[in-house]
Amino acid sequence: MTKVIQLIDSLDAGGAERLAVTYANILTNKIDGSYLCATRKEGLLKSTIKDEVGFLFLNKKSSLDYNALKQFNKYLKKNNIKVVHAHATSFFFATLAKCLNPKLKIIWHDHYGDSEQLNKRPKWILKFCSLFFNQIFSVNQRLFDWAKNQLWCNDVDYLRNIVALDGVEASTQLKGTEGKRVLCLANLRPQKDHINLFKAFQRVLVKHSEWTLHCVGKDFEDNYSQTVKQFLVRNKLHNSIYFYGSKSDVKNIMSQCEIGVLSSKSEGLPLALLEYGLGELATVVTNVGDCNLVIDSNELGLIVKSENDVALSKALVYYIDNPLQRQKTSSNLKKKVIEDYSKDAVVQKLIKVYSTK
Repeated sequence: MTKVIQLIDSLDAGGAERLAVTYANILTNKIDGSYLCATRKEGLLKSTIKDEVGFLFLNKKSSLDYNALKQFNKYLKKNNIKVVHAHATSFFFATLAKCLNPKLKIIWHDHYGDSEQLNKRPKWILKFCSLFFNQIFSVNQRLFDWAKNQLWCNDVDYLRNIVALDGVEASTQLKGTEGKRVLCLANLRPQKDHINLFKAFQRVLVKHSEWTLHCVGKDFEDNYSQTVKQFLVRNKLHNSIYFYGSKSDVKNIMSQCEIGVLSSKSEGLPLALLEYGLGELATVVTNVGDCNLVIDSNELGLIVKSENDVALSKALVYYIDNPLQRQKTSSNLKKKVIEDYSKDAVVQKLIKVYSTK
């Protein structure tokens, strides 16, 4: 009997969070029981969890919240769950759970987004916890190599991200002119490098002033967020660049746009890139993480050097000036995403690990 719980810190609309929910939803009719636990907070993605998924929210207050740990362990025993699939930073809580219940299998899924700066990654707590992992899954080659060299788990594997568009009711209406919108799906984090994107879009506006940029993603209201917003004010871009915060109706939002863009300094394999593919958006991304494994030719999209607003602006202008090429590459990318990042192969690999490790 295979029962698995996906473990994640929150249900905010980030990449790791979306993937945890996607796995929980997909597995409902493929294993004996599919569960999901959010340890610290709920969020927008809660509305996308299928009714068939067993859901637990712990409202954990600290890293060593014994009451939350006891509640989690009680839930595992009540539902006879033997496998914990821990995503991102939830590995520590999963390790504590295994200390209480040594028979638990711990699968850790590494989604670390700053994979260009792995030399600066804190590792000693993770290294110790890795002694308790039965399996590590890494979302790109850099993270795979790092885990093999730095951590103390014998079984490390590369697992492609998968993508499934939401069935959430359409609720977001984008501003700007229909047919002249660019979308950036990215939380307001420094590695997403919004400032570089905005500088590029300033160049776009010189030639195409009627086009608009639409930024969808969580605003953490921190120093980076303030810097981004101050840039917009100083450069009087408030009528050309719009923010919407976190949104769950991604499919609806993409249907209102022509081009998808990411200006990241660092990535693993961004789910937004795969979502752009399914949403049939002509796509421009920076050459970080595993983006070049998805966009491996100009027939699929355009890939440019990171932190180079000139190159990014030229790629955006190219798609604006060439609507037929936009349509062609977006169709090609959709086909590739469906073929290479479909759920079937990945889910079969997961089920095998769940049942044998």
